[in-house]
Amino acid sequence: MAGPNAAAFFDLDRTLISGSSAYYFGIAAWRNDMIPLADLLSDARKAASFKLFGATDERSESVRDRILAAVEGAQQEDLLALNEEIIPRILEKIRPESRSLVDMHHEAGRDCWIVSASPVEMVDPLARALGMEGGIATRSAVVDGRYTGELDGPFVYGEGKAEAITTLAVERGYDLERCYAYSDSASDLPMMEMVGHPVAVNPDGPLENVANQRGWPIVVFAQRVKAVVKTTTAVGGAAGLATLTYALGRRHGRIAAQAARGALLPWR
Repeated sequence: MAGPNAAAFFDLDRTLISGSSAYYFGIAAWRNDMIPLADLLSDARKAASFKLFGATDERSESVRDRILAAVEGAQQEDLLALNEEIIPRILEKIRPESRSLVDMHHEAGRDCWIVSASPVEMVDPLARALGMEGGIATRSAVVDGRYTGELDGPFVYGEGKAEAITTLAVERGYDLERCYAYSDSASDLPMMEMVGHPVAVNPDGPLENVANQRGWPIVVFAQRVKAVVKTTTAVGGAAGLATLTYALGRRHGRIAAQAARGALLPWR
């Protein structure tokens, strides 16, 4: 069993969920007159492309700039109020296999974190609603309760994820060689390369190539199908990957039953 100095880091979009969390932010922002309809429709097209083909640096930076522009001058408390609409929508999209992985890591004594380029105001409450320790996400600068339109810290994408995780690891005393990272995208290679146990989840083509070359586990999640392991190289040894696969299958039925009773992961 891992000690308290180990953690599992989860990408959000196309890893914990099948699509883009920014799309749900966009819907809520439009309904609350924070962005125009044309921008929402543009985001919907980008979300559809993202779900099919994954992220690009250009697209991710465009979303970052539009979010910063949309909230400039807005009250932070107004953005936080959107969570009442956003969080339940995203929780519905969390993959059952992802929930099982979080349970497995907690049972093994590891902390669990979402690491995402999305706004921390959304990511951190979402992570806590899933019973995780918290969210590592992009922060917008706030002065006197209002957003300035600037970043407060790194854009938590690519190298920014590695930077944010390094800071957290120092604060929490994590041994990165004992940590896990889950992602679908080659853009997250900086995060995956810094931990001892990287796992590719529904990977895009470039990440799948890297995973195959380096012997990283590849796990395919489908909405109605249990995890299928495409490689048998270890998550900390072949036995670790076998344990991962077994845990996903064993817990899938129990989690579905809990969800039907409305008892799944209460809000925290």
